[in-house]
Amino acid sequence: MTLPPVDPDRLEQEWLADRDVLANLRENGDRPELARAVDVSFRGPEDVLERLTEAAEELGFDFLEIEESDDGDPWVFLVREQGTDDESIRALTTVCLQLEAAFGVEYDGWGCPAQTVSVQ
Repeated sequence: MTLPPVDPDRLEQEWLADRDVLANLRENGDRPELARAVDVSFRGPEDVLERLTEAAEELGFDFLEIEESDDGDPWVFLVREQGTDDESIRALTTVCLQLEAAFGVEYDGWGCPAQTVSVQ
């Protein structure tokens, strides 16, 4: 799958928000090198979100769930295993913004709990 380029200004805007989330995780003892489930969400028409989900599977994402917002619009939640070091999160955000542009949906960010111990 060939993804479109990312608007550098949009990436920088998202990266500023990502850095706040990363700082919060680290304040809670997160060990960024430890892989864990990191979820991302997108908002858009259900048929488009279904196509996005299929394409995202090629990029290592798994379908988590689809929810309806208060105003009736669907949100899709995807997940993939990865660390939360700066490089990994910046790469995640870049891919998500590329998916946003490719499918004409709204990327709404990522989330995960702090991972403080290695789970085997």
